[in-house]
Amino acid sequence: MTKTTYTGWGRALRAEGTISRPASPVDLSATAPAIGNRRSYGDAPLNDGATVIDMTRMDQIVAFDPATGLITVQSGITLGDLVRVLAPQGWLPAVLPGTGFATVGGAIAMDVHGKNHHHMGSFCENVTAITIVQGDTPRKITPKNTGLWKSTCGGLGQTGIITQATLQLTRTKGDLMLVTEQRATDWDHHIALLDASDAPYTVGWIDATAKGSALGRGIVEEGETCKGLRPTRRAAKKIPFDAPHWALSGPIVKAFNAAYYRRVPKSGRTVVRPIQDFFFPLDKIHDWNRLYGKRGFHQFQCVVPLGQANALRAMMDMIAESSLASPLAVLKRMGPGRAGYLSFPMEGYTLAVDFPNRPQARDLIAQLETATLAAGGRLYLAKDALSTGPALKKMYPDHPKWVANVTKADPQGLLQTDMTRRLELRTLT
Repeated sequence: MTKTTYTGWGRALRAEGTISRPASPVDLSATAPAIGNRRSYGDAPLNDGATVIDMTRMDQIVAFDPATGLITVQSGITLGDLVRVLAPQGWLPAVLPGTGFATVGGAIAMDVHGKNHHHMGSFCENVTAITIVQGDTPRKITPKNTGLWKSTCGGLGQTGIITQATLQLTRTKGDLMLVTEQRATDWDHHIALLDASDAPYTVGWIDATAKGSALGRGIVEEGETCKGLRPTRRAAKKIPFDAPHWALSGPIVKAFNAAYYRRVPKSGRTVVRPIQDFFFPLDKIHDWNRLYGKRGFHQFQCVVPLGQANALRAMMDMIAESSLASPLAVLKRMGPGRAGYLSFPMEGYTLAVDFPNRPQARDLIAQLETATLAAGGRLYLAKDALSTGPALKKMYPDHPKWVANVTKADPQGLLQTDMTRRLELRTLT
């Protein structure tokens, strides 16, 4: 092993250290934190000055029952690979986040959510068993191991190294998506469309540059699986270099967003898409994070309770007035499902917006964090690079329970990461 410099997906924070890549659970000892494909945006997968254990070589399907939809996999397999294998057989992972490059282990450690959270809950609510390594000892846990389970699901990998999991899949009609797109003309219309949707999968793209009467405008997509003739899928593209700083300047983003909004007719439309294009739209552009240049970017993602939609609207107003947002902004309605003490979801509305890594953006994100806390909401640790520990702990009232279980599982603190140290998550105060 040699020292290397590596980042999370946002590329704003960096670490230098050694990366171990074991090929088998036999080679594992929980002496350092485990990572997957580093699709978390901030410092959750970083361990500066020390070692991390890259689990991506452990990517096998261990067992699959096509009658029940139960599948056991190693933690390094990606969700995109599972979709490619399972969708033609009539099954899908019950919950899929916005990228297929996320590993199963990472999805558990962050208890990720998807476009169907209002129906299916979070990722770990559809997991029936997890194998973790504590010290040199593998241990299989289930939801009956209440404290350890809730500290592992969404628990940032602090209870042990996740090596294997059994997932309950969901039936699919085929490997295509029937997608209906509608324009949302403003904030109230956008919220109303999300509230009224009973589609299996629903997501809103929001124009984070629109102001005044157009504030909150966007496109709401409702999808369901289907089968039929496969549309031609374009080959993936790659961003070959870091974009210059002006590439995502305010005027360019505003013009792009206006054009993107108009691509859907006023009357709406229904289209058929390959299943990967619906769930993982940006995976077609490899290394799209390089569009933000060498300095990288930050994503702000919060969720607020249903009764705090106006507070979220005020945050959207702050973002629009700043002229700092990128074209990548998402609004969704979430249900109540969450599996762990530090799991992000709550019943309400979640907003995710990307910002180039600039001082003004960091100041804005600090203001948005304060507004989120005041609204009784919380931030998503899979995206965070800038939050403060005291605020974060207030957002997660079950944090003390997580600390107690993690301290017992990893008393020497061997699994700590840059994120847990930055936020002092392993302490109560």
